[in-house]
Amino acid sequence: MRRKIAQPDVRDCPENRPHQAERFLEAQSFAVKRAQVEFHNFASLGEPERAFAHYLDENQRRGRIIERNRDFIGAITPFLEIGANAGHTSYLLANQFGGAGFALDISADALRHGIALMDRWQLSRAPVRVAGDAVNLPFRDNSIRFVMACQVLSQFMDLDRVFLEVKRVLAPGGVFLFTEEPLRRLLSLRLYRAPYQDRMKPWERKLFDWGLLGYLSRDVIGAEQEESFGIRQNHRMYLDDWRRLMARHFPEQRCQVFVPERGWGERVVKFAAFSEWRAAHLLGGTLAGMCRKEGAAPAAAQMPPFEFLLRCPDCHGGLARNAAGELSCGCGYRAPEEGGVYNLLPARLRTELYPGDREDAIDFSLPGHTARLRDGWYELEGDYGNKYRWIGGRASAVLRAVNPGPQRLRVRGFAHAGQFERGQPVIDLTVNGARVAQQTLERVGLFVIEADLPEAAEYAVEIAGSPTWTIPQDDRVFSVNISMVRLVGRE
Repeated sequence: MRRKIAQPDVRDCPENRPHQAERFLEAQSFAVKRAQVEFHNFASLGEPERAFAHYLDENQRRGRIIERNRDFIGAITPFLEIGANAGHTSYLLANQFGGAGFALDISADALRHGIALMDRWQLSRAPVRVAGDAVNLPFRDNSIRFVMACQVLSQFMDLDRVFLEVKRVLAPGGVFLFTEEPLRRLLSLRLYRAPYQDRMKPWERKLFDWGLLGYLSRDVIGAEQEESFGIRQNHRMYLDDWRRLMARHFPEQRCQVFVPERGWGERVVKFAAFSEWRAAHLLGGTLAGMCRKEGAAPAAAQMPPFEFLLRCPDCHGGLARNAAGELSCGCGYRAPEEGGVYNLLPARLRTELYPGDREDAIDFSLPGHTARLRDGWYELEGDYGNKYRWIGGRASAVLRAVNPGPQRLRVRGFAHAGQFERGQPVIDLTVNGARVAQQTLERVGLFVIEADLPEAAEYAVEIAGSPTWTIPQDDRVFSVNISMVRLVGRE
């Protein structure tokens, strides 16, 4: 579907509404950004074989959308993918479509893991990998020909803020393609948050196969996992809301809906709707939207030296690149190339999101974490960002506050099916001799437990898991595995 829409009245534009600057600050909180960094590092290639297959499937879907709309999209160099994760779709743009450009994600570690994709898929071209924030893109005005975002926009509470930033960096006539964004469905009782299929209980899986689970689920099936990790998601957008959002910012748009057909429960309604658009309103699904910025599209061009397209995330001045590959700005901002990635987050945000080997964090993907471990930990295991240690009945560690003020303990782990076979898993957290949290685990898989702590210089943390379980031909006793223990400031 392609429509030309008149420009809206400027009084209705988001940048002209009262108190918009204050509202923009809530587009995405620091806690959500931190959760995204942790989650993407953990999930991007934590299960390599599964991830490779998943990324290949996503690229096939996304490639078909691009092919189907090449007449609208036109030239794609230089491109920018926002929320690239391991960068798999940016590698698609660079290799299958011959583009040159940037893969941007808030997780520098997820982008570093992407080098494994080049080896596995035998790719010859790679994007420039940049850690950055979608609401403060480190790119000059009017610098990018094609911006792509996949499964990203719903992680922001203020979508106008993201659209304005994309519009700023797009060149005149440039195109913004976003895809796989959730459509809120009208036909749902919104009773509870349904998990991903591999974490469903038998009755949930049966309803899912029949196409009935969506009629009960409060939002997108599987959103519960990201939300439990701390990533707030915006699932309040109906199809008409997305179309109005596109029209507010771009004079020309095109969109396509993908309506689910899981079992007879959804097939019947989709057939009765007689229209893909009416079915999308009733059953939800996902949306692919394409928006063109006003102005004449520039002719296809070669990619300039990539630093020419960047700007300092602190002062918005230009960046220079020296012989060692370091990016720098006259304001004092520095960004060396680290593992093939430039971290171009604002300096203060970068310091907090990437604390490194610090006394208030035990990140099992960093070698220095062992200095803060005490009793009860087994050897390090896992791949890429999914590094973890199993514990038995209990394990202990010591953290020391780096930032002043009240602290919050954050523990990330994984519950195995073997534990559920012995009973209902329970995790207890004790700090400085006092219990601060007890959580009953409902499902196999990832969990995060947080607890507010009284102010102290040092925190002796004990993690207890029950019931314990064993496996044949192994003399160890297991409960859960842990991948991160850290202190964060209370918000």
